[in-house]
Order: sequence, then C-alpha cells, then structure tokens
Amino acid sequence: MIDKKTKWSYCIGATGRDAAYVLVSMFLLTYIQYTMKLEVAQFTVISVVMVACMVWDAINDLLMSTIIENSHFKAGKYRPFIIVGAILNAIVISILFTVRPTGWVFVVFFSIMYLLWGMTYTINDIAYWGMLPSLSSDPKERDSLVTLMGIFVCVGQFSVASIVPMVIAGNAVVAFRITGLVVALAFLLFQTLVFFGVTERERQDKEEPLNFKTMFLILKRNDQLLCSGIAYVLFSVGQQLLLLLAVNFFYFEFGYSQSGDLVTYFTIMYGLGTLLAQFLYPVLAAKLSRNRLCGICMVALIAGYLVLLLFGFVIPKNVILLMATGFLIFFSQGLINLAMIVMINNTIEYDEYRYDERHESVISAIRSFAVKCAGALNQGAASLVLIISGIYAVSQNISELEVKVGSGGMAKEEALMRADDIIATVEPTQTLMLRIGMVAIPLAVMIISRIIIRAGYKIDEKEYDRMVKEIAERKAA
Repeated sequence: MIDKKTKWSYCIGATGRDAAYVLVSMFLLTYIQYTMKLEVAQFTVISVVMVACMVWDAINDLLMSTIIENSHFKAGKYRPFIIVGAILNAIVISILFTVRPTGWVFVVFFSIMYLLWGMTYTINDIAYWGMLPSLSSDPKERDSLVTLMGIFVCVGQFSVASIVPMVIAGNAVVAFRITGLVVALAFLLFQTLVFFGVTERERQDKEEPLNFKTMFLILKRNDQLLCSGIAYVLFSVGQQLLLLLAVNFFYFEFGYSQSGDLVTYFTIMYGLGTLLAQFLYPVLAAKLSRNRLCGICMVALIAGYLVLLLFGFVIPKNVILLMATGFLIFFSQGLINLAMIVMINNTIEYDEYRYDERHESVISAIRSFAVKCAGALNQGAASLVLIISGIYAVSQNISELEVKVGSGGMAKEEALMRADDIIATVEPTQTLMLRIGMVAIPLAVMIISRIIIRAGYKIDEKEYDRMVKEIAERKAA
C-alpha cells in the first residue's frame, strides 16, 4: 500500500512540471513565430534545431534511465534527479522567455538553450515517471495512482494552455516573459513537494550494474514494450499536432483580435475532456477491456477529426459545434492515452515474468522516449506546414507589430486592428493546407497506432493478472 503522503505528494507534483512542459512544447513555436521577426531561413534553421534536439532528447532519455538505475544516493533512487532536474530546467525556461537577442544571434542562442532545456527536463522526467511503477505493483492501486496523477497533469496543462492564448495577442512579448518566470517557479515548487513528500521503496540492487548495452537488450527482448512504444509514438504525434497548430488555425479562421477567447474556450474543452477522461477511466476500465475502450474512442476520434476537416467548407462555421467537437476529440484522446500508459507500465511485469528482472526506469523511459520522438516529428511537421502554406511569412508581419508593442512603439489596439487587416489578405488555399496538417495527418497516424496495438499487444487484463500471480508465487517459493 502507498501511504497517503507519498501518493498525494507525487500526484500533486505533476502540476508544475506539466505546466512547464506545455508552455515550451505547445507555445514556444508560437512565441518565436509571433514575437521574434525572423527570416524564413532563420525560422527553418530553428525548426531543424528543434527536431535534432528532440531526437537527441529521445536518445538521452534512455541514457538517463541507465544512470538512474546505477545510481546510489542516500536520498533515494529517483528523488535526487527529480529535484536537480527541476532546478536546472526552471533556470533554462526563465532564460528562454526573457533573453531576446535578434537575427542569427537569436538562432545560436536558441539552439544552445533549447538543447539545455531538453537535457535538464529529461533528468527530471525520467526520474519522475520511473518512480511511478516502483511505488506499487498492484494493478488497481497503480490505475488509481495514474488517474489521480492525470488529474493534476490536466490542472497544470490547462492552467497554461487556457491563460496564454488570452493574454498574448497584442501583448505577446511581455506576456510570454511573465508567464515563463511564473511557470518556472511553479515547476520548482511542485517538484520540491515531491522531493520532500515522497517516500521511496527500498531498491533491489542487481548483481551487475546496468550498462547501455544491457539496456538495449532489455528493450529488444521485450516485444510487448516495443509494440506499445511504437504505437505510443504514433498516437502522440496525432495527439500533439492538433494542439501545435490550433493557435494558427483560430488566428487565420476567426481573426487575430477575436481568437484569444476562442482559443481559450477550445482549451477549456481540452481541459474538461481530458479531466473527465481521468475521472471516468477507472470506471470504464472496470466495465470494458482496454482493447474495447480504445476501439470505441478511436471511432469517436475519426468522427471528430472529420468534422474539423470539413468545418467551414461543408459543415457550417458554428462555434458551438467546433467546441463540442474539440471536447469529443480530447475526451477520447485522454482515455486512449491513459490506457496506453497502463499498457507500457504493464510490460514491467511482463519482463519480470519472463526474465525475473525489474527495470522500472528503463521501461518507463520508453514513454518519455515516445513523447520526445513524437515531439520531433510534430515540430518538423508543424514548421513545414507553416512554411509551405505561406502562413509563416504572413505571421511575420504580425510579429513586427508585437515587437513594436513590446518596446512601447505602438498601442495594443492599433496592433490588433492592423493584424486583422493582414490576416484578411490570406488565400483560402493557405488555410486549407493548414487544416490538412492539423487534421488529416494526426488522424492517419492514430489509426496506424491502433492497428499496431491490435496486431501485436497481447497483455490484456486476464494475462496481466496471471503474470502477477505467478510472479508472487515464485517469490513466495
């Protein structure tokens, strides 16, 4: 049994770290696009740097997991890395959103700081998620922990995702600076709660230290981990790309001055849908198998994305319909995401069942590895869509207005009016290309993800219970 102090400290601690992650993963591209006034070549280089750094981060996740497995600190296996990563990452976030060189100097500055952001976040991320399966092997307790933590994840994500769109239009430079500092401080405070509030279970040392080669052997031999990991990469691509391009979608569909509130409403649907998924997942998982639940949600996702694709063309441009569609998409994605996290965590017992070894941080690293790989694909795809469609070139005229407002050279009201005039010149083919990138690509990769799970993942609820029972019997003997 997990003691209440550990359970609540661990779960509440997710609030700050996910607020920080959403700020960078969802809005850093927006910050660059609408406040830095960069040439297309400079933006292209930054996009390539972001992709390269995320690929390195994905590899670094696996390296960090081996470091954690082989560490021996009095403070525990995970807690030292959690607090050190939080401190360093908070510093990097503060610098990213406050220091503003221009031109190619900014490109160099950003490249260094973004690399440091990924590496410092990895220190915290692998330790935090690696701690989760180590706290309990009981499936009901683990599901409860995942659900409770997911609620606070939603709170952290929603607090940033809902507020930022409301405050950036016409005041982007100052708004991003203040938000960056506040979120960095929140990250540090919430992870301090984890450090002091969580009691780690006594670690089971291995006879031989874990090295990089051994880690890859663990990943290679666990066919269920590879299957669920690949599927999770694809699902994460579909899940994130919609959010990455959503701000531009609203700007160019409804106007720059009016979109702040609409993006916030859409984000409220994201928060409500995801949060409701956290609450209902244990109830639905008790009545439906994960396979059945994911199948139903996938049908709902297909319907929702098709509505988005046809919105304003075949389907009337109705805001209420748009928000309802967003809620359906985010609710369904939230349920699938929780189910896939449980699937990945259950491969820990699968590895123990087959080889009598537990490697929580190595196997848990695949979740972060998947998110980073998906992030690299998303950043590359989003940047490519913005450049090819010509949306980025148009947005740079708005960025020039935001820079003037930030320096006091223009009033907010005038900037908003001029921005709307700029958006009015955009061709329908440009917004259509943006729509395809936001809808068609995510839908395709999520369908492929579902096919992979159906074909290759075999650890259903009955099989998992059988493995856990046999593991317990071996230990008892």
